[in-house]
Amino acid sequence: MQSSAKADAVLVLNRFGLGPRPGSIVGIASDPRGALLAELERAPAMLAAAAALPSTAKAFRAVNEANARRQAKTIAAKKAREEAKRQQVAAGATIVADSGQTDTEADAKAAAEAVPDPGRQFYLQEAKVRTEAALTAEIGFAERLVWFWSNHFCISADKIQSMSGGYEREAIRPYALGRFVDLLLAAEGHPAMLFYLDNNVSMGANSIAGINRTRGLNENFAREIMELHTLGVRSGYGQDDVIAFANVLTGWTLLPPADNPEHGGEFSFNPRLHEPGAQTVLGKSYAEEGVEQGRAVLRDLAAHPATATHVAGKLARHFIADQPPQELVDDMARVFRDTAGDLKEVAKAMVASPAAWTLPPTKLKRPSEWVVGMVRAAGITEVDALRFTQGQRILGEALWRPPSPKGYADDEASWIDGLGRRLDVANVFAERIAGQVDPQFVTETVLQSCVSSDVMQAVAHAESRQQALVLLFMSADLQRR
Repeated sequence: MQSSAKADAVLVLNRFGLGPRPGSIVGIASDPRGALLAELERAPAMLAAAAALPSTAKAFRAVNEANARRQAKTIAAKKAREEAKRQQVAAGATIVADSGQTDTEADAKAAAEAVPDPGRQFYLQEAKVRTEAALTAEIGFAERLVWFWSNHFCISADKIQSMSGGYEREAIRPYALGRFVDLLLAAEGHPAMLFYLDNNVSMGANSIAGINRTRGLNENFAREIMELHTLGVRSGYGQDDVIAFANVLTGWTLLPPADNPEHGGEFSFNPRLHEPGAQTVLGKSYAEEGVEQGRAVLRDLAAHPATATHVAGKLARHFIADQPPQELVDDMARVFRDTAGDLKEVAKAMVASPAAWTLPPTKLKRPSEWVVGMVRAAGITEVDALRFTQGQRILGEALWRPPSPKGYADDEASWIDGLGRRLDVANVFAERIAGQVDPQFVTETVLQSCVSSDVMQAVAHAESRQQALVLLFMSADLQRR
């Protein structure tokens, strides 16, 4: 095996994948680029959703049901307490006030203990399946693409915890290497996205509901689709386009679980919320009736040249460099346009670019990439989801909890100040695994000695296994790609 072949294998695993794991460098070193392309071809089977996990709608209904039961228990406890007090007063007993919790707080606490929130358990189940898929992937290119698109079309578990993981499985994972228009339609039409960006409360001023309830339009959904998901900023649209598009999207909502115990949480188009009449977006009039009006605009946004440039730039920035070569972005945008948004072909164009193989590894891995890479290097394939998600929160990239609809940032400046927290996490992890993981095995066998000579020497002369592992995990060889 030639050292250059090993170096290319390491580049593939770090730049495009999730880092080396036992046997991965040896497994792809004979043809690193071919292995990368082969993973793209296998992606449909690899990205299949986990059938054992509940649908987002089912999870949403379960949380709603738990909330209703909890509320009922709280109300029943209050009524029982008030009845008991009335009986005590009628019997002439003296009522002594409790100096601790208020009665309402005590009732709510008791109800919460009796009926736990299932949303948290759904979140942890989804996190475990997602993380272990990343730990066991041969390269991890397909998984990285899922992560990229999930962040591009992000929602937040802080607002809708029960749906956060299922949304990625249902709206992102099946389409990550398909056509962009299908991914766009799936993401924007998913109930989790509609709830996250408040489209479920948006109604046209002249719609039946808008007239009856005197409630109005919410522009969040339309604005984020144009600014973040498709065209990008300063791409030619204006406020009038946002308003018209928001009107187009009125009626896109989800069925309320209280009224629909069998289908609550599923997508629904409600014509009573929809602004009637044609709308003009980016100079084109859309006269379609109902839900198809919105889908027609989304299809045109997917095919817009600005969308090709925006998507290509974000992909190149994520995988290649904070400031990717303009030639690379232009080539990827051209492939996007020429193939009607075939995301697999766009990924292949990125892989085929000389820049993908010649630029130095200057990208600082995001916390999620680094921590998964660290665990992969240790040969671990199963995780405690609670511990893992707590670790990501400490590192500043809590799973499915971006700070805004922009998603997590994808440049070094946003993450460099967090290296101290990475050191804390590396210390805790190294302490836990030092008895089972030999740092020399990691450097020489897992990483095939493809680390700097300084790191090799530091690991060899460390005072303990724990210290050696920390030095390795914090090295540029594992921090950058």
